[in-house]
Amino acid sequence: MIRVSVLYPKTEGATFNHDYYRTTHVPLCETTWDIKGSQIDKGIDGPNVAAVHFFFDSMDAMQAAMAKPGMADVMGDVANYTTITPVMQVAEVVQ
Repeated sequence: MIRVSVLYPKTEGATFNHDYYRTTHVPLCETTWDIKGSQIDKGIDGPNVAAVHFFFDSMDAMQAAMAKPGMADVMGDVANYTTITPVMQVAEVVQ
């Protein structure tokens, strides 16, 4: 299983709209990539304001999802909820 995590580091003066992220952006990602379910973290303590984790059956499935035409909409929507530059990590879930 592959986990794609998108992290939003705390950045001085930055904004992040958690409600928009939870109700609009993450569902847009799920619809675009044709996946169900994700895990959203709202940072309380630590280096990130927020994070989301998406799960794919394989690298091929993840790469196919990221190549879908709706990716331009996903990327363009980022400005609607944050001024933070997101950091993405792709990982193989081993346990």
